[in-house]
Amino acid sequence: MPNHESEKAGYNRFLLLVAGLGGLLYGVDVGIIAGAYPYLEATSPLNASQLSMVVAAVLLGSVISTLFAGLLADWMGRKLLMTLSGVLFVISIPVIALSHGYEPLILGRLLQGVSAGLIGVVVPLYLAECLAASSRGKGTGIFQWLLTLGIVTAAIVGMYFSIRVDEVARLGDPGQLFAFKDTAWRSIFWVSLPPGILFVIGSLMVAESPRWLFRRGKRDAAYAALLRSRSNQQANLELAEMEQAAAAEKAQTSTGTKVKESLLHRKYVIPFVLACVILACNQATGINSIIGYNANILLQSGLSDVQAHWGYVLFTIVNFVMTIGGVMLVDRKGRKFLLSVGTAGIIVSLVCTGLLFRQTERLRVDSRMPVQSMVTSDQQITLRYDQKLAETLLNSAGGAAQRTGSRPTSLVVIYSYGDFHAATKAARSDDVAATPIEITRQSCVPANKVVAFFSNPFGDLDAARLAPLRIDNVLITPLPSQRSGWRVAITLFVFMAFYAVGPGVCVWLALSELMPTRIRSNGMSIALLLNQAVSTGIAAVFLPTVGKYGYATIFFGFAACTVIYFLTAAFFLPETKGKTLEEIEAHFEGTAKEPGLAPA
Repeated sequence: MPNHESEKAGYNRFLLLVAGLGGLLYGVDVGIIAGAYPYLEATSPLNASQLSMVVAAVLLGSVISTLFAGLLADWMGRKLLMTLSGVLFVISIPVIALSHGYEPLILGRLLQGVSAGLIGVVVPLYLAECLAASSRGKGTGIFQWLLTLGIVTAAIVGMYFSIRVDEVARLGDPGQLFAFKDTAWRSIFWVSLPPGILFVIGSLMVAESPRWLFRRGKRDAAYAALLRSRSNQQANLELAEMEQAAAAEKAQTSTGTKVKESLLHRKYVIPFVLACVILACNQATGINSIIGYNANILLQSGLSDVQAHWGYVLFTIVNFVMTIGGVMLVDRKGRKFLLSVGTAGIIVSLVCTGLLFRQTERLRVDSRMPVQSMVTSDQQITLRYDQKLAETLLNSAGGAAQRTGSRPTSLVVIYSYGDFHAATKAARSDDVAATPIEITRQSCVPANKVVAFFSNPFGDLDAARLAPLRIDNVLITPLPSQRSGWRVAITLFVFMAFYAVGPGVCVWLALSELMPTRIRSNGMSIALLLNQAVSTGIAAVFLPTVGKYGYATIFFGFAACTVIYFLTAAFFLPETKGKTLEEIEAHFEGTAKEPGLAPA
């Protein structure tokens, strides 16, 4: 008997390990691009819009897979879907790391996103159905905890290659530095391959969900699956409960006594609307974009490449540590309190970050005319931005340019062909290994009418293919000092701390408690789809917005959206700590008598 008990305990630990690997992969999916992005940007011919789509493709893939994950889990089983999600992640790595163009990069990142979306749905679902009640909280906690560890791991990998890039840069050979940067971003993706392989192997070794097997009519297989993690007495008890629930459901269906209520009833509509607002605002804080572009943000704030990557490592460690603190506080202080405090801290930190960027971005100079004169007869431009060209462009802008002083600067060119606009990557005048800026029709005008519709629904694609190149803005911004860069880093650390303690820990727990049983699966699917859609949209417009209006504008915009989040959490969200689901439903139906559930 003791031997059987130790085997079952070992299998439960193995289940938690597989779940943890799933969380680790999800975190790697989110965090890996931040370390790779600066080197991808420096060595690829992609423009800012294309690079934004490379980052956003993971979120788009997650939107697609999240929409169908529940249906797929019911159709093919939890175990097989976990294996499929791991295989998709494994396939995505060579597709990305071996790519030499825009389309393979997008395909690989889409596969990563599809994998992440499936993992985010099926692993918690699998744990809830496979673990005993006493272990479910631990399983979900390990999944979330290792998710943040995955982001930390991705940051450390990026940090390692940042140090190597700095060593190569000291050799003073631009060609060698360019080649190593190209190798660096590919290697960062290759390093993330082993956890994916381990997750696939682990998912093949675990049993299928006993609940799924039972609903498919495989009673004996369900019982065998239960026995792998439970005692005979526990397995018999849970199997009997499943049989009773199935018999009751069958009886209700055959007699037609199933209650049918309108989904427009207030106890459904109000929590559903709250869920949608909270999930949309959760992404509108800018969390995924700030994680994905973190190293690049710190580079533009005045830090060196190595310092920016160290800053990102510290950023992810703050997330990891504060997540533990949030888990410890959520049942003591409550969801409403932590969400209110967290969103208030996010607002303050985002405003401070925007003000720090505003100090240098207000000194921006527009040198459009000199660059417009560089347009060749074939309506394109190739220029290398260095200190000499920066001085030439600044002198042409008149007296206002003298405010930039002798500091290094960054350059962003906003241009258009007809109705379609694009922005170049930010180029630094002190980057000796920078590739020339290439402005061509292919980098701006969509390849077909489908892409053109999503770029500009009212644009005339045929006219754009013949239109001359127009330089809309040539924005030169003095780079902030290193001291200012560390101040930005600190405000982002504060942002991450408040996010981890508040929305990072509470949002999914609060939402699962808000949704009534009848609409929980469909309502959460719609709310989660909205969440992913907002995140994808922000990631897609992040770089073009920053290029044209600056980081200050984007951070002030995130802060404004978080104000809505704070008001919702503080004044409309009921406290659900210690309340049964029935009490919460009664509150939204208007029949609750408990004062603890009244909105603050």
